[in-house]
Amino acid sequence: MTVTDILSPECLTDPVPVWEALRETDPLSFHEGMNAYVISRYDDVERAFKDPVFTSDNYGWQLEPVHGRTILQMDGREHSIHRRLVTPAFKGSELTTKFVPVIRRNSRELLDAFRDDGEVELVDAFTTRYPINVIVDMLGLPKSDHELFRRWYTSIMAFLSNLTQDETVTANGMRTRDELEAYMLPRIAERRAEPRDDLLSLLGTAEIDGERMSDLEVKAFVSLLLVAGGETTDKALANMMLNLVRDPDQMAKVRADRSLIGNALAETLRHSPPVQMIMRQPSEDVELSGGTVPKGATVICLIAAANRDPRRYSDPDRFDVSRADLDFSKAYTAAANHTGFALGRHFCVGAMLARTEVEIAANDLLDAMEDIELAAAPVLQGLFTRAPSKLRLRFRPAR
Repeated sequence: MTVTDILSPECLTDPVPVWEALRETDPLSFHEGMNAYVISRYDDVERAFKDPVFTSDNYGWQLEPVHGRTILQMDGREHSIHRRLVTPAFKGSELTTKFVPVIRRNSRELLDAFRDDGEVELVDAFTTRYPINVIVDMLGLPKSDHELFRRWYTSIMAFLSNLTQDETVTANGMRTRDELEAYMLPRIAERRAEPRDDLLSLLGTAEIDGERMSDLEVKAFVSLLLVAGGETTDKALANMMLNLVRDPDQMAKVRADRSLIGNALAETLRHSPPVQMIMRQPSEDVELSGGTVPKGATVICLIAAANRDPRRYSDPDRFDVSRADLDFSKAYTAAANHTGFALGRHFCVGAMLARTEVEIAANDLLDAMEDIELAAAPVLQGLFTRAPSKLRLRFRPAR
């Protein structure tokens, strides 16, 4: 029997056959349980990200309750101003001079805890901690709060992934929103009054055309950064390491030429993206493959399905760091030809930060770990986001 329900047990176990069935038999599928249209072909998903008729108005109910109003909900001049306010921190000299040392230190501190052990559960020991620790340190907040932010990150991600609307998960997310706001607002006020050399000060004092972000807007951006920066890097790194360990030929290529780590991440974002779906809402009726999406409907864009569309990629289920039909030179820009970071005006502002974090971590891990192999079968979990819940690796410590 062909399964096309994205909330089915079959999809949670292995979504790839469900994505394929949707693409080939029901490219515009209406899901009654979520009252949403599901699109899965690359051209349709690309259009939903690039065509201005598709808005991000859905974030008003999807994200705002837990984050507050964020840059993802903005359009026009407001979006342009806010993007210009935050972008400098995540690319160029700010990223290189201020934050790369923070990233390197966190990678090596986590690695030092297991580099001589010969075996590690990489998700708990490294991937879930690394990006959150980096964000806390970039913000200039106390290292003693790493675990607090990791708990908040886990709670907010559970809220955003709560497609079945579990009331306990919702309540926990609301409590986290209040706790994070109570924690952040006094610290934002402190940085405005006495700026330091950290990201929180940069966000609080940045000014474009006489405009600054309000305290609540800075808090909302920090909340968004916690999950967007944490979840993508955490799961992208875990998925990339799993892809390489499963394919010794690809691993050998990357070990021999570390410049291919950027390719390996880009191909992971195509082949096994950490974020599997993003929602949009059209401002008028729109024709897509399979029919018409009515104005105001919620559209679930299946990034993971689009990225394996054989109409766009040759042998799409194969992981290949030298793939000819993926433009690696544009993979971290709004002109990318994969949908792992979305596309168009809402292309992920932290794409270069994520690339930098993964490249540093992967180099450190490969330097420290030889002959890496799976010590246990990984179990991939999640639907909104997806990666191994545990990734136990056996390795020979490098000397």
